[in-house]
Parts: sequence; structure tokens; C-alpha cells
Amino acid sequence: MNRTAMILAAGLGQRMRPLTDNLPKPMLAVGGKPLLQYHLEALANAGVRHVIINLAYLGDKIRNFVGNGSDFGLCVSYSEEPEPLETAGALLKALPLLGDEPFLLINGDVWTDFPLTQLRTHNLQSDEDAHLVLVPNPDFHPAGDFSPDSNGKLTDDSNLEKYTFAGISLIHPRLISSYPNQRMKFPLGEVLRFGISHQRISAEIYDGHWSDVGTPERLAQLDQQIGKNNN
Repeated sequence: MNRTAMILAAGLGQRMRPLTDNLPKPMLAVGGKPLLQYHLEALANAGVRHVIINLAYLGDKIRNFVGNGSDFGLCVSYSEEPEPLETAGALLKALPLLGDEPFLLINGDVWTDFPLTQLRTHNLQSDEDAHLVLVPNPDFHPAGDFSPDSNGKLTDDSNLEKYTFAGISLIHPRLISSYPNQRMKFPLGEVLRFGISHQRISAEIYDGHWSDVGTPERLAQLDQQIGKNNN
């Protein structure tokens, strides 16, 4: 099953400064290589061949590192943004590149050992617009994001336990193209909540390694963890 993937890499990385004064966040290194490289290698290993990366802040640094993707066994295209368009705005702009089939979506600033083959081979049901990977709530995000019911559908039921969105998902383009409140800039979370209100989003929970590299401290912790695992 051929799938396209998109890596979100256009953010300003303001919370990571001064580390991101001269580097976009996905190019920050852990375990001796950029975060972005882990995603490219994992996608190639999962059998994905076409990857789209959105670029804005210091995008040339990413383009110079990745090129056409051939060094990673991939074919990489770029969606250029004049300024960061937020997550859903980025997808709306990239729709012509993404095609008509479900695509993998990965935040460029997370690190995980989640098996992407699992997502590449996942089939969305006819009543589903997206399938998300959720993780147990980390210390820095104790309230979580979304609640799955017993059937794996996300729900507005406030009595159910919430989990944190891992920034990894399988998205059908209609999730974005049919959203009624499109703007140039808007967040994916807003679109997902709209889909959840119509019972069109499913999820699975992953208990393996995952890190949202949102601060210099978390970057240092992850670097140390990977270093230990590699010894």
C-alpha cells in the first residue's frame, strides 16, 4: 500500500531559543543526528516513498540537509509557506501535493519509536476522516487532549480518560478539504474537534517511547536517553 507522508517542519521554535536562532527545530540534534532524520529513516523503513515537508522558518537549512530525499531512499517535495500557517493551514496549502488518499502526518519536533508501518497499513473506515496515535499524558501535559471510547472512536464524553495526541496520525484529505471554517492560518486541533463532534476520528494508544521536544530541557533529556540506549 503506497502512502504519502507529510512532516510538519515550518514552526518558529520560539520556546527552544537560543537553540533555534540559527536552526529550525526539526534540525536540532539528539543522539548525534537531527530529529528530522529519525522521521525520514522511519518512514523509509516503513515503506513510505513520497514525503512532503512544509518549510517556512529557516527552511533552506532543511532543504539543504534533505535535498530530494534520495539519500534516505525517499522522494521529498516541499510546500513553501511565506510564514508559518499553523498545522491545518499547512495541510490546506499542501493539499495539491498530498493527493486524494489518506496520508501519514508527523510533527517534526517529536521523537518516537512508534512503528510507522502500523499506520501506513491502517485502513480508515468509510465513516472515518483520521486515525490518531495517542500517548499517556506526560508530566508537562497532564490534562491530555482527547478521549477514546471502548471502540477506539474519539468522543466529547468528559467522563472518559484523556490522552495526549502524539503528533502522529493518518489523515484523509477530506478532513481538511471539507472543513467549513478554513482560513489561511488555523490549527489542526480545531479541525479534529470538529471531526470528533461528528464521530469521524479514531485513535490508538501507544505506550512506547515518545517525546515532544518542546523545551531545551526536554531536548537534553532525550539526548541523554538516546545516548544511554545506544551504549
